Amino acid sequence: MTVIAVEDIAGSLAPGKTLAGLDLGDKTIGIAVSDARLSFAHPRPVILRKKFTLDVTALLAQLEKDDVGAVVIGLPVNMDGSEGPRAQKSRAFVRNMAPLSPLPFAFWDERLSTVAAERTLIEMDFSRSKRAGKIDSAAAAFILQGVLDRLRALNGPPSGHARP
Repeated sequence: MTVIAVEDIAGSLAPGKTLAGLDLGDKTIGIAVSDARLSFAHPRPVILRKKFTLDVTALLAQLEKDDVGAVVIGLPVNMDGSEGPRAQKSRAFVRNMAPLSPLPFAFWDERLSTVAAERTLIEMDFSRSKRAGKIDSAAAAFILQGVLDRLRALNGPPSGHARP
């Protein structure tokens, strides 16, 4: 596994593979996966965190099921652009996955992604209790959609992927 820049995802993603987005929380891992055309982010059920090895086993199984070719991790950067303890935890998670997965990973500034996801769920009239169970996957979808939009703005979908 390697860490790559978001701009390099297009060149590293094999034809037909999808892209996943992750929102790492202390209690859950939010997951979203793109469609095959790399146009839209689709939330998946969260993984309830227990122990690193169990979390990674569940995560890798979901990534394989969705034919994922690369993963984007939300990097919780502080509003001033500095990286605090939460960002360090995200980087450590990726470092610890290095021996366990050949997938390339990229980091994406996730400032305000959870806020945006929560606003969307409120607009959809989800109750507070229902929002709690969906917020991390909604945030992962928000992160992933930002990356998909960026890739499309840079150079369209990666080669081998159909245009929308």
